[in-house]
Amino acid sequence: MKLINKKICMGKDIGIHGNMFGGILMAWIDEAAAAFATEYCYTPNMVTLRVGELLFKRPIKAGNHIRLYGSVAHLGKTSISLDIEVRKYNVYSAEETVVCTTSITFVRIDDDGNPTPIGESVRKKHAGLEALVAHG
Repeated sequence: MKLINKKICMGKDIGIHGNMFGGILMAWIDEAAAAFATEYCYTPNMVTLRVGELLFKRPIKAGNHIRLYGSVAHLGKTSISLDIEVRKYNVYSAEETVVCTTSITFVRIDDDGNPTPIGESVRKKHAGLEALVAHG
């Protein structure tokens, strides 16, 4: 998985139980994943289609350093699906603990908001990366 963003949980991000509010983390995931998808597909014209089940495995507290990781799970004709992992990062030991996982799908759109094919250069790049992983 590739590191796609870093954040620090602040006091303003905390809910009533002293943990990070899930909606804030969901927004961080959507933003980081969208940036990753648009860069991967060489286009700013991507919109969120679907977010899979969010599994909140561990609490996040104020002051925790958070790292978001992503990888391409599937590249379709007009869409890209990513696997996302959110990890708490310990600045003293560099240890990372998975705190949340999900999948997210984006669709490339045209100026009217209709799905439009992802470029052939992206498809070739993706096929090359998949071949590299298969033989790696």
